[in-house]
Amino acid sequence: MPTTACLTGTGLAAEAVIDPNTTVTARQELTVVRNLLDRFGTEPGLGVEAGKRYHISLYGPWGLAMLASRTLRDSVEMALQYVELAFAFGQLRFEETETEARLILEDQEVPADVRGFLAERVMTGIQMIGRELFSAGVPVQRLTFRHRAPADTARFREVFGLEPEFGADRNELAFDAVYLDMPLPQANEWARSTCEQMCRDLLARRHARTGVAGAVRDLLVRDPGRVPDQVEVAAELFMSPRTLSRRLNEEGTSFRVLLDEVRQALSEELLDHTDMTTEQLAARLGYAEAASFIRAFRRWKGCPPQEYRTRNGRPLPRVPEPV
Repeated sequence: MPTTACLTGTGLAAEAVIDPNTTVTARQELTVVRNLLDRFGTEPGLGVEAGKRYHISLYGPWGLAMLASRTLRDSVEMALQYVELAFAFGQLRFEETETEARLILEDQEVPADVRGFLAERVMTGIQMIGRELFSAGVPVQRLTFRHRAPADTARFREVFGLEPEFGADRNELAFDAVYLDMPLPQANEWARSTCEQMCRDLLARRHARTGVAGAVRDLLVRDPGRVPDQVEVAAELFMSPRTLSRRLNEEGTSFRVLLDEVRQALSEELLDHTDMTTEQLAARLGYAEAASFIRAFRRWKGCPPQEYRTRNGRPLPRVPEPV
């Protein structure tokens, strides 16, 4: 499949994909996955084939911190703490019993049309990382997937050494818990702490730039003709409105607060640089009526839009405003 065909609809050039300074959004990655599935969707184990190309060195400081950890347990704990640097889709969590360790991928909020491919890719990626942490790898005791079984499972057996169970309640990779406290061959405390600090810095910058709140702000200003509501924004981010509210609450904000911030910033920009009327501004900002916009603007700036625009040297088109 030509590179240009893979990237159709993403707005990305082939040169950008191999540039380490390029940020690829989750939406762009999903577009690539859908392009692949449109062409090769009937290929059994396509996600496994993709996951086989994952190597720990591709994960930058996240991968190096895992490699330099003292034990597999330390490596797993570090990995899950900064998992956002490696996996954009689904939630990865860890369970342990006296005899078994389990990595579970929660993908209920991942779009259904790409869910199976991404689950295969993630689980295979975990297995490839395990092989690089231990030269002999960590034997898998059990592997389950939520999606239906493909026509051929040869790729799964080759990578995992067993026959997976499909149509299960959850995506799970289980291995003997004895491996958790075995020392890793490339343990280096200085390297681990250095790379972990780099992970903290990267995550802080990513949250500041592309956290859920940032993604919501981007969606609120994306369409120059309208402001989407919370249900639409949640759907764009592949989560339920309730999950979106929870995630925003964890970041110390809410959809209402973000919408208010965006409306205020947009209103000032439009008043300063356009000749839109009060009614046009209200409609553009998603208000049902001009009076609601005027009350909000008065709350933000202490004066009505007409007075604000006059102060800034741009008289507002004369349209009667409610008191």
